[in-house]
Amino acid sequence: MVDEPWPLLMLPTEIVGMKEAEDLSGRDARTVRRWCKEFGIGHQAGNGAPWEISAPGLIMVRYGDITALEMLRSGDRAHPRVRRVFDFLSIL
Repeated sequence: MVDEPWPLLMLPTEIVGMKEAEDLSGRDARTVRRWCKEFGIGHQAGNGAPWEISAPGLIMVRYGDITALEMLRSGDRAHPRVRRVFDFLSIL
C-alpha cells in the first residue's frame, strides 16, 4: 500500500470548488484532481460528489512550496511561509 499524504484540515473559508480551483491555479480540472490526490489538498465526500479543495494548499502546490504545504498540514498556520499564502488569498 502506498502512503498517501494526510488530507489538509480546511476551514469553510478556505475551501474552493473545482471551477474556482481551475481559475486560481490556471490549470485544468484534470491537473487539479491529480494534485488533490497526489498532495492531499482536496477530497470528495463520495463518488460524484463535488470536490472540496484547499485554496492555500492549491497555491502552495501551484508554486512548488511543498515545505509550506507540510507546515500547513502539521497545523502551523502562523509560520511566515504559510501566512504569506493566506495573505495572498486574503484569508484570515
